[in-house]
This record gives sequence, structure tokens and C-alpha cells, in this order.
Amino acid sequence: MFAAGLLIGPSLLAACAGGAATPTAAPAAAPTTAPAAKPTTASAAAPTTAPAAPTAAAKPTVAPTTAPAAATAANAVTVGSNYSDAVPRKAMQDVFDAFTKKTGIPVTVNTVDHNTYQEQINTYLQGKPDDVFAWFAGYRMQFFAAQGLSMQIDDLWQKVGSNYSDAMKAASTGADGHQYFVPIYNYPWAVFYRKSVFSEKGYKIPKTLDDLNGLASQMQKDSVVPFAFADKQGWPAMGTFDIMNMRTNGYDFHISLMAGKESWTDPKVKQVFTTWKDMLPFHQDGALGRDWQEAGQALAGKQAGMMLLGTFIGQQFTNKADYDDLDFFPYPQVNAQYDQDSIDAPIDGFMLSKSPKNVEGAKQLLQFLSTGEAQMVYLASDPTSIAAAKDAKTDTYTPLQKKAQEIIGSAKHIAQFLDRDTRPDFASTVMIPSLQQFLQSPSDVDTLLKSMEDQKKSIFIG
Repeated sequence: MFAAGLLIGPSLLAACAGGAATPTAAPAAAPTTAPAAKPTTASAAAPTTAPAAPTAAAKPTVAPTTAPAAATAANAVTVGSNYSDAVPRKAMQDVFDAFTKKTGIPVTVNTVDHNTYQEQINTYLQGKPDDVFAWFAGYRMQFFAAQGLSMQIDDLWQKVGSNYSDAMKAASTGADGHQYFVPIYNYPWAVFYRKSVFSEKGYKIPKTLDDLNGLASQMQKDSVVPFAFADKQGWPAMGTFDIMNMRTNGYDFHISLMAGKESWTDPKVKQVFTTWKDMLPFHQDGALGRDWQEAGQALAGKQAGMMLLGTFIGQQFTNKADYDDLDFFPYPQVNAQYDQDSIDAPIDGFMLSKSPKNVEGAKQLLQFLSTGEAQMVYLASDPTSIAAAKDAKTDTYTPLQKKAQEIIGSAKHIAQFLDRDTRPDFASTVMIPSLQQFLQSPSDVDTLLKSMEDQKKSIFIG
């Protein structure tokens, strides 16, 4: 189980080596900031403070209360969950309830707030973890697999593999060629806006960076904040760096940089920060004191004209009319060589812990989670993502979901997100504080990048 306020010890982190969606390998010293990930990560406003204790959401809940009489705690499947926000928490509980109704197997859920979950995941998995745990595809998944902290599920994939694309299978496969992960959904990062605002003001969708800067300047003249922006949790700014680097230098360079194979002092990287610096005046002030939900409210309330985020921003549009007014466009072209060919589209799902108490029950749950039936139960309550399974009945998708499916399908390259595409210790102890330092003092980019490169070498090379 997750322990409140427990810091990740250096010995535990150092035991981890390389690689998964945002791996988790460790620096020599214990990280003082939480690993970032999509909307699931570290506190950023004070990146050097100790992790906060779990909120009320972190208290275990037993699901469901209406389990068949034959179901007992003895055959329950336990799940470690970071679905702590109200909307996704209810959506996932609906899925577990559906599983119990179908199989008679109860599910005990250990829900922990996003940041604490990220901060304590290493210690949690090396202790007495739940049978199944929520996590992320790609590099981050591979890291735990390489450390022996997750059980391979090749036998399960023989049953469910035909329900996934080759890309989904690849994102679920460890460096050893075995499968460890069951995807449930993914979602794109893009620039969100309200259609009514663009219509009323006569704004046009920008195709290039020059177009975007021109649009932002006009918004300022109209007393509209061009970009809602937040980085209190530490991860939102990563999305901006991701897309600007991929647009400027291409997907291959970006992924190589994330893998520690490129230098942070490369002029290509400096160009990204220089471009970003020029655009900062178009962003909301005080980002380090604002969480993404608050920034999302600025977009919902029409105080801001745009926001770069994942489709989960729709969770902040609780009024149907407002939600129907939400739309997005891919980040504009920066370098014509790469156009708009890349996108961040993280994949979320579940893994099996190293020694689950109820292996068979846990695999039954994972098999259920692999179905379109289960995934559409989730999306019925949280329609801000798209199902990963081929048999999902997508005829009920909202216009936003259909567009998300199209933009992901048309992308030439799909990244998972910065803190999923690099080592977790690098993401948490270098990227979070460095990006926040940049947001506070963007004038000395050279010194910042040299520091990032030095720290990268100590982590990736040792």
C-alpha cells in the first residue's frame, strides 16, 4: 500500500536502471520533487518540498458494495489506483463495478492522489503492492518490467492481442520482448479553444508559429489572455517543451534527447527555449502558483483564448453547452521540415505487480479491462479520451472524441509525454525544477542548459 508522506529512498531508486514511459530510475540522491507525468504528477510550485500526504481520496475504498453473495474478501482483486480526481475516479469505479457484476470477483481499490502515487511508486512496488496497479505505457512501463517489479502477461496477450493495434502492443512490450501492460485509453495533447470565442472575435486557426503569434497579439489587444497556463504540479510545462521541440527539431531528435543521447547545450535545444521565451508574454502570469484545473477554468470562463493540454481539459467543462463549445487544433508548424507530423498522445492502463496474491483474479480483471465493453464504461463517465481496444463501440463518441481519434490516427509520430519518454529521476529532479526555473527567469538560457546537461550526464552516465 502507499504510505502517507513516504519519501522515495535513494537506495530503492538507485536499484532501478533505465527505461519506461517515464521510467523511474534513480539519482544518487533522493529526489526532492515528484516524478511528473501527464495529469498525474509532481507538485511543482515547490519542487524541493516533501511529498504531501495523501488526500481523502487516497483512502482505500472497497468496490463494489453490491457484489454477489458468493464474493468474499478472500478472492478479491486489489488495485492500486491514481484515479483520484472526481470524474476519472467515478469512471474507473464504474468499470470495477461492472467487472464484479460480470464475474462475482470483488475489487478493493487503493486510491492515492496523483502526485503521491508518482512520488511513492518505486517504494510501493518494491514493498507489498496491490495485485494490479495503474500505470503508463512505453518507457515508463519498460522500466518496472526491467526491474522485475511487474509480472509479464504474455499468456493474457495471446487472448487479447487481436483486440489491439500493433502500435498498442509495442507500447505494452518490455525491452525483453514480453508484454506487461494492458492499455485502456489514450488522448492527444493539442491547443484547446472555445468555438464561440473564435467566432465572436473573428479568430482564425493558426497554421504556423507566425500565425499563432499574430493571433496571440490580437487576443491581447482584445483583453483576452492568449494562453491559459499552469505549472504548479510540475508536468504541464513539459507538454509545451515536448511539442515545441518536436515541431522545431523533429520527433527523432526529441526522443534521442529524452534518452540522454543528445546534449542539452546543443543549439537546437537552445532554439526551442529561445522561441518559448519569446512566447511567454502570451501566457498567464504566475503559472507556478496555479494548477491545470484553475488554468482550465480560465479557458472555460473565456478569460483565456487557448490552452495547450490533453483532452482531459474537458473535465473542467461541466456544463454540456460549454463542453460542446470546446474544440482544439494541433500545435502550429514551427519548422516546415517537420510540419505538424508529431503529437503527444499518452496511453494509460494497468499492470500486474510482481507477486500478486490473486494472480488468476488479477488476470481476469486485466482481460476485462482490455475489452471495448470495459473501456466504454469508463468513457461514459469521462468522455475525454478514446478507447484503446478495437472492439470499442465508438458510435457514441462525442465530436471531440472523434476529432481526437482522427488527429492521433493521422500523426506520423506519437510521443508518450516527456516524463514517460525519459528516465523518471531525470524528469523529476532535473526537468521539473529546470523548466520552472526557466518560467521564473527565462533570461539566462545558456546557464540553465549547461546545468541540465551536467545533471543529465550524472544520471544517464553516472
